Formats: sequence, structure tokens, C-alpha cells
Amino acid sequence: MVAVVSAPTNLGLRPPVPGGVPGAAKAPEALREAGLHRLLHARGAVDGGVVLPGRYVDDDGRRAAGTVRNQAAIIDHARRLAHRLFEIRESGQAPLVLGGDCSLLIGAGLATRVSGGGGLVHIDGHTDFRHPGNSDGVGSVAGEDLAAAVGAHSPALSDIDGLSPYFAPARTAHIGCRYGDPHEEELRRTIALVAPADEVILHGGVRAASRVRAVDGLESGYWIQVDVDVLDPSHMPAVDSPDPGGLSPGELIGLLAALAPHAWGASVTVFDPDLDPDGVHARTVAGIVAEGLADLGAEIGDDAPISAPGAR
Repeated sequence: MVAVVSAPTNLGLRPPVPGGVPGAAKAPEALREAGLHRLLHARGAVDGGVVLPGRYVDDDGRRAAGTVRNQAAIIDHARRLAHRLFEIRESGQAPLVLGGDCSLLIGAGLATRVSGGGGLVHIDGHTDFRHPGNSDGVGSVAGEDLAAAVGAHSPALSDIDGLSPYFAPARTAHIGCRYGDPHEEELRRTIALVAPADEVILHGGVRAASRVRAVDGLESGYWIQVDVDVLDPSHMPAVDSPDPGGLSPGELIGLLAALAPHAWGASVTVFDPDLDPDGVHARTVAGIVAEGLADLGAEIGDDAPISAPGAR
């Protein structure tokens, strides 16, 4: 059974204008208005509640050197989200987290780490592998979440409560980056599998999913993180960093439908309702999630490993 969790965080995004606030925090309710919850509930999903973030602050020029935007609030939200996800997993349900920005992957990673582990399938139009070792532009976790998730970011983000890495690099796959992503080659040397968007477009989502599940340790029990900027801007312009060359809705649905039964949970992020005044793109996201993730967790056994919060 799927439990739908709202995590309306925008803490990991840069401001749209100086002093402004990103609109991604509005996404869970915009998707509700677009009919997503009705579609999910019709398939047996239940309400998993909401985990509210702290207040977004444009702290450029004021935060300490070596820290990221809203760092303390991101860490606090990650811990609280992880606790909720642990409880849902322990109950035998599959959490579906509606963000928000993809800084919430840190919370999903903490929950994975303390509940017996599992792999990661990171689906995104960018590698999100910026970190202090490869960039002087570190500051927005929404572009650095995969680095933090596999232990490549600063210890403050990558090693919360001594739990680094949240996902073992050898059990991590990325799908969807565009040609020319500046961190693709480093990512290929770091994790088990990188499949750019053009491979999915050429060979199809089912084949990409089969490559993922052929990775040792990714046969089952992974978390799926979906940033909707993996879609081509012709289909999904309502994101903060649209880049051409992405998937179609049908291609993404096929990929997710092949992956979802063997995932213990999933998160969907970076849709920005402020860039979707008539709601048409919210309906696109709602349709993709409802169809692609309908069978989330269906093949995960009741004997999936669960350990106490804080366990190493």
C-alpha cells in the first residue's frame, strides 16, 4: 500500500530573484488540486501526512563559508522526514513523497540507512553531483543532492548522525542527465550506473530499468528519486532549470512503471506551480505519478530488513 507524504520544502533551491522564494513548496497542494490524490486513493493509497520545512531564507552573502543555503533547516527537515519514512516503511507501506525540492533526498537517505539499507535510482535531468571537491559554486542542495546522498559532499550534509553514505555508491544508479553535463564523467567513476536521457529515448524506459536491476544490490529494495526536470521542457517547462533533450511523459511513465514494484519508496520533486499559472503542467505531473508509480513497492516482501533508528 502506498502512503502519500507531503514534503513542501524549497530550502535547497536558489531564489528566483534576490530576496525571492522558490515556488516548489507549493507543489504538493498544486498536485492535489490537479487530482493526483484522488487518482492515488482510488488505487488504495492512504494519506501519510505532511512534514513541514523551516522558513526559506535567501542568505546569500550572510551564511558562513563552506555552508549551503538554509543548511540548518535542511538538516532538521531531513531528520524529521526520515523519522516519518521509517515509520511508514516499518508499517509495511511504501512512502511516496511529494516535494518540494530534491534536498529531501537526504531525508530519504537517512531513512534508508537506518532501516536496513537499500539502493538508489536517481532520475534527473542533471547529475546533481556538484560538491566542494569539484565546484566553487556550491550552495544549493537541489543541485548537490546526489553528491550528498553518496557521501561526496561536506560532512555536515553527507554524514548526518554519522550515517554516511546514506546510499552506497555501488548500489546507486543515475538516469536522465543531458549530454554535456559537467559532472557526468566523475559520476561514472563514482556510482554503479549512469544512463543519460538519450539512452532512454533511444532504447526505452523498460530497457533502462532492466539495466538498473542488473546492478548487484539493485535487484530490489531501492529508493526512486524523480526530479521532473528529467522531462523535456516542451513537456515540462515549470521547473527551475529546464534543459532540452529530456524524456517525454510516456517515456518517463514506462521507466517508472518498470522500476516502481521493486522500490520501497519514491520522491517526486522540483515542479514549480509559480511557473504553471493555468495548472496544465500540474496535471501532466499528476498523470505521470499516478500511472508510473501506481505499483510502488508491490514486489517488496514483508520481510524487508528493518532496524532501529540510529542503527549503523
